[in-house]
Amino acid sequence: MENGVFLGGGGEAYGEKQYLLLNYANRHGLVAGATGTGKTVTLQILAEGFSAAGVPVFLADVKGDLAGLARPGSETAKLHDAFMGRNASIGFEDFTYDAFPAVFWDVFGAQGHPVRTTVAEMGPLLLARLLELTEAQEGVLNVAFRLSDEQGLPLLDLKDLRALLVWVGENARTLSLEYGNISTASVGAIQRRLLVLETQGGEAFFGEPALELADLMRTDAQGRGQVNILAADRLMTAPRLYATFLLWLLSELFEELPEVGDPDKPKLVFFFDEAHLLFDDAPKALVDKVEQVARLIRSKGVGVYFITQNPDDVPEDVLGQLGNRIQHALRAFTARDRKALRQAAETYRSNPAFDTETAIREVGTGEAVTSMLERKGVPGVVQRTLIRPPSSQLGPITGAERAAVMESSPLAGKYDTALDRHSAYEILRARADSAAKAPEQAEQEEAPAREYSRARRYEPAVGKPRRAIRYSAPQSVGEALGQAVLKELSGATGKRLVRGILGSLFKAR
Repeated sequence: MENGVFLGGGGEAYGEKQYLLLNYANRHGLVAGATGTGKTVTLQILAEGFSAAGVPVFLADVKGDLAGLARPGSETAKLHDAFMGRNASIGFEDFTYDAFPAVFWDVFGAQGHPVRTTVAEMGPLLLARLLELTEAQEGVLNVAFRLSDEQGLPLLDLKDLRALLVWVGENARTLSLEYGNISTASVGAIQRRLLVLETQGGEAFFGEPALELADLMRTDAQGRGQVNILAADRLMTAPRLYATFLLWLLSELFEELPEVGDPDKPKLVFFFDEAHLLFDDAPKALVDKVEQVARLIRSKGVGVYFITQNPDDVPEDVLGQLGNRIQHALRAFTARDRKALRQAAETYRSNPAFDTETAIREVGTGEAVTSMLERKGVPGVVQRTLIRPPSSQLGPITGAERAAVMESSPLAGKYDTALDRHSAYEILRARADSAAKAPEQAEQEEAPAREYSRARRYEPAVGKPRRAIRYSAPQSVGEALGQAVLKELSGATGKRLVRGILGSLFKAR
């Protein structure tokens, strides 16, 4: 089928062939199943199908297995005979081994092109989630971002944010009058969280050159969509960073891409592996954000596919947005497992040929229960499906093969060297240096005046005549007493006495 991605199906015990229709691929999807049931291979064949149809793909390689998309499968592989047998069962006559135009990415820059974003682009909501801040601490972080905008202090990397928080702490009393209480304890707590993030590799993630979304949405010379593979094995050791990064990427796609309505095929398909990490202990504001993005981003031509062990890992409001579903086996050993299995079965449009709950429990590795959207976006009847084999290599590739792919990448060299532009850290440091030098400069400017005054005080009077010293004859006792009385009468007390005497004289008259 030209307008669909072939999933599998066929065989006596199975229904007709199953396709994921490209014009409904932006209605999102779910790939679920217990560990070891074939989710990774399903993800690999979906990526192959979209790429062959000219749709770029972004996915996270949690275990290193998906790097094989960059290499063709081989007839000498141990599963070749099994693949050929399955292809015969499902009627997959056009099967060939092939490689796909893969581009490797890595937040840490070791196994792929570095992936970076700026602190400003991440925003306070996602950063607060990443740092696990309290409500009060998140409020202080929002104040810092507000001041960044108002005072022209670009937040590009973590040292910019740390410098701005130091400034906020130093001016907390003044800022609290305008923005509400800002405690130095909250500022200190955020700084400690940032230190932890740095040790987890966050320092490499925040900076420039920032990732350009257009570089994820390329096609090769043959018109095949670029398969963007994020090396996530090390990233998974910091699961909150992993989940926040992927959510940031979704948010950026939502904000930057134009509306396209219902396209003939998606502009990009985004796979969110280990999706439960996004929702574990997530605040309601974040879950609401994910639901909003999932609901609205399809009109931007982006399909989002969550991969997780159990559909119960995804909140109900988000799960309701996922139209295309591939359910691998679920194990039901406990009462909770049986409840989750029953709830999963209830989300499918029933098939009279079999019991959905039983089928989900019994399907083997490489098999699944599927339901794809059909005409007018109506969910198809649930079907038991044999998943087709991948055309690319099954499993990881060697370090030398990865290096060769990176060297021939169309993006080689663009993101490899980090930049450090003039931003908040440099601006605030310049302000601090200027403030520290101000007293010293004032001291230097006042020094000549003080030296001049000191010199005038002690220099001899050159060229000026000395004042003559007058000597007078000694006074008698009467003369001295008369002068003292005269001086007293000329003073304030004397004047009051004279006024009193004269007043009495006038009254006497």
